[in-house]
Amino acid sequence: MTRPVPDSLLSPGLAPVWKNARRQLDRFGSDRRGTVAQAALDAHSAHVLETLLGRKPTKRVDLVALEQAFVERGVGANLCEALTRLGLPPSAEARERRTMRERSTAARQALAMAIGSWRESWASQWAENIRRAGLLRGLDGRETIDLIADVRRLIDHLDQLDATCASRTELAAALFGSAHALDRDKRLATLVTRALRYRIGDGESSERELWEKAGVARDRVSAPALVWSIPTNGTSFLDRQLLAATEGKLPVHISLYALRRYPVTVRRDTPVLVVENPRMVEAAVERALPGSVVAGNGNPSAAVIELLVQLQQSGASLRYHGDFDAAGIAICRRMSEFGLTPWMMNALDYERAIRLAERNRVRLRRAVDDCGATPWDNALQAAYQRRRLIIHEEFVLDDVLGKFQELL
Repeated sequence: MTRPVPDSLLSPGLAPVWKNARRQLDRFGSDRRGTVAQAALDAHSAHVLETLLGRKPTKRVDLVALEQAFVERGVGANLCEALTRLGLPPSAEARERRTMRERSTAARQALAMAIGSWRESWASQWAENIRRAGLLRGLDGRETIDLIADVRRLIDHLDQLDATCASRTELAAALFGSAHALDRDKRLATLVTRALRYRIGDGESSERELWEKAGVARDRVSAPALVWSIPTNGTSFLDRQLLAATEGKLPVHISLYALRRYPVTVRRDTPVLVVENPRMVEAAVERALPGSVVAGNGNPSAAVIELLVQLQQSGASLRYHGDFDAAGIAICRRMSEFGLTPWMMNALDYERAIRLAERNRVRLRRAVDDCGATPWDNALQAAYQRRRLIIHEEFVLDDVLGKFQELL
């Protein structure tokens, strides 16, 4: 039976005791008991607590004894209710934090259980990676098990995948009932991408490149290659389109689908400049540059890579130029490994661009990250590390296109 709360228990001197008890329940749940630290009490408060508990207070207060005393005096049906009547209701924020902790623990345990049967040697490393990255945040145990099962299902499917007919949206629809299930902003796609990085053993490629190496293209019509003046020597529909575009002074977008249906060939030693940014192609068109320019548009898409492969097979002379920043130099490094020749991408070119900015009083942005190795010119890494100034490709547009034209 609930009775009025005695005024003696509402004494401000006892508030620290009640707060310690509430803090314990908020942190561990309303069923948690144990003991809490005894706060320093004035003589009156110590007497009230001694009377309530029936014994002299010690350094710690036994919450079971405190609850029993409250119930016997009708202050509350349990400890939580009694503390609420004493002016200390449960904290909604603390309850939410406790719930999140419980969900996090359940998710972590479910993750360990879910990968227990995986045969891959990298499974535990991947699991620790996604856990530390917070990619399971907000999930409970059941949701985690379902998510990891979806990752497993996709990896198993990749082992049997026919890359000639696979696209990411097609795969998503076939396996998960939604063409958007593997969109970049989806948690499943992020987990799979990290799994692919371990599976392929590639710590540097972009997300798109990883999926393509696994045999999954985004699709074969988006992310086309942007080109100017490819002097193809074939007679296919695409060949005629490219030649007509050059005659009409127009840039062309070529899809992966088109390149696979109508492969492009050129004369041996045809000079081709591959650049990072589309503006370079646009400028080449505006100048009617008598040479071929291909834009990677950042990390080259599957369509760009396919075109470069076809040009390499024809014996074209491929040069690469990009931004002088960490990302741009990393792309240049990959293009060099792919067989392209870094061009106007050495330490002297970098310093010359900085001097141009100084003469024109252009304030260059400072870099945070190191650019990594530059094996085509080791001096570039040292110069970039020392200067830490970013040169975007468009800033040296005139110089790059002008010197390329001199080669033609």
